[in-house]
Amino acid sequence: MVLNQQPILEDLSFSIVEPSFVAVVGPNGAGKTTLLKTMLGIIKPVEGEIRVLGRNPVEDPGVRRLVGYVPQRERIDPLIPVLVKDIILMGRLAKKRFPRRATSEDLEKARQVARLLEVDQFWEESYAHLSGGQQQRVLVARALASEPSLLLLDEPFSAVDTPTTQLLVRLLRELVDKSGVTIILVTHEINVLLKHIDRLMLLNRRIIAFGKPDEVLDEALLTETFLKRVQVVASDGERIVTGVSYHA
Repeated sequence: MVLNQQPILEDLSFSIVEPSFVAVVGPNGAGKTTLLKTMLGIIKPVEGEIRVLGRNPVEDPGVRRLVGYVPQRERIDPLIPVLVKDIILMGRLAKKRFPRRATSEDLEKARQVARLLEVDQFWEESYAHLSGGQQQRVLVARALASEPSLLLLDEPFSAVDTPTTQLLVRLLRELVDKSGVTIILVTHEINVLLKHIDRLMLLNRRIIAFGKPDEVLDEALLTETFLKRVQVVASDGERIVTGVSYHA
């Protein structure tokens, strides 16, 4: 994949068996966000081809209706008096034709994902009044409200504390298991995910490794990915990655 004559991603080839929970990690500039945007059809590769759910997202914009996306940074103006229910409903209304009016079914589906992400108690509250972690769960709920087959998350834990991260990871795992949604998540919080994900991708402009976490957690592969020494240590029967300064 080449953008503006500069190679961002090269020799990239992988497939995912649905449903799966996949984490993508790599250093700053590795092309992680580029990968997600290309899967959405936002970025068009100059060379190569990409298929999402069996379709080309660039040639077939309808693919976006099947994909939920939570970008790395999304700022909703705190001066706009928008409620939590309005944010979540956006996920359904954005994929409707004009006039975009919420039906009773839309409201029920939005309420269901609000309960699933444990933000239903904030339904009538101002989005701006929520904590960072609560806002992040609302944004994930918005993406899920459209009932996507694939959910793409770009650094969803960057603005939340450890307990909220652990809660989100648990909820995402449940989504895969109960709803059949496939999740691809770009993150720097690799250790908190290791027990929950199905596949781990090490990315640095190309795929260094892709497979089950136990197969990929190799010090040589991690060092090749981050271009610095990375260690995998055992603690209380679990493997922990150390020595990495992560960047989005």
